Amino acid sequence: MTASAPACYPRRMTSSAGGIGQWPAEDRPRERLYHKGAESLADAELLAIQLGSGLAGRSAMDMARDLLARFGSLSGLAGCGVAELGAIRGVGPVKAVRLAALFEITRRLRSRNGHGRVVLGSPEQVFARYGPLMEHLKKEVFRVALLDAQNGLLRDVVISEGTLSASLVHPREVFKPAILESAASIILLHNHPSGDPTPSREDLRLTRQLVDCSELLDLRIHDHVIIGRERFISLAQHGALSRGGET
Repeated sequence: MTASAPACYPRRMTSSAGGIGQWPAEDRPRERLYHKGAESLADAELLAIQLGSGLAGRSAMDMARDLLARFGSLSGLAGCGVAELGAIRGVGPVKAVRLAALFEITRRLRSRNGHGRVVLGSPEQVFARYGPLMEHLKKEVFRVALLDAQNGLLRDVVISEGTLSASLVHPREVFKPAILESAASIILLHNHPSGDPTPSREDLRLTRQLVDCSELLDLRIHDHVIIGRERFISLAQHGALSRGGET
């Protein structure tokens, strides 16, 4: 009689004939993680554990390798929306939701350095907070960070998703949350899916429009931070929030 696994140990990953279930125990991703730690596993092995199972004739490891080859890396895969993941043969809605939740947890952990109050007093602090959340997104997302009088983050709000334009980002939708929250100031931010944070003419025009509206409301816009892949641009540092800043 073979010894049973500890009660906390997950059931082994099911697989088709010749798949992971037929591997020696010491080579299976779950067993290796349990006995040697997560840091000992390759990206494909970690991903296979999350997938849990494959298709007929294709193990979870085969699926994991295919996904990494298709999207280039875990970062590329993490940038997929849940609908895109779910449409992939062998993934489906249940695994897609599981993966999307995992990637979102990872982004949130990366964006939170420490506990308690979050202060956004510089563009670098803004990027440290929101870069992990937004730099790998495949569509433009426009957010507003609401701040108190000491630049502490009250909360943030997603205003629009899709190509950034004045028609999609209406001043009413930008400033309404700040007024309801009694925010002292706000920070505008959005991502460029291309990875290049260089502002477009539309970015500059929209920023100028929102700054003009904020002056009428006596609500300060500290900055508009554009997030690219591992880099950012602060429009405040480039003078785009001041009169004559638009080019």
